[in-house]
Amino acid sequence: MSDETAIARTPGAKRAGPGEYYFELAKIDKIKGGPDYSTAVGPCVEGDRMIVAVMRMPAGTGAESHSHPNEQWIYILEGAFKAKIGDEEIEARPGTVLYIPANTVHSVKTTPQADGLFFTVKDASHGLQGLRAA
Repeated sequence: MSDETAIARTPGAKRAGPGEYYFELAKIDKIKGGPDYSTAVGPCVEGDRMIVAVMRMPAGTGAESHSHPNEQWIYILEGAFKAKIGDEEIEARPGTVLYIPANTVHSVKTTPQADGLFFTVKDASHGLQGLRAA
């Protein structure tokens, strides 16, 4: 890790330091996935070029339309999600991977039956959190 980027881009995220190669996510503080547009909460770890997080969304809640300048991958672990990426509407279940290109407006909502849990990866050109769409 470079000394210039020792502080996490995302407020509250764990920044990987020199010689840190192992992270117990259950022991890392949880942060909000999008403080003003999302109910997602979970631990987040940042490196020089990648950001990873495991986020939980309570049943029937989600993330309002937003975008971010970095691309994102979302792997669904539990629950069912209804997502809109650009103009495409998608239903995502465990085992599904969603790809969100940089600067693409998207939203997601869990179904009312169960919480949703997902693993997400973003490039570190920007933090984990995006900006609510106008």
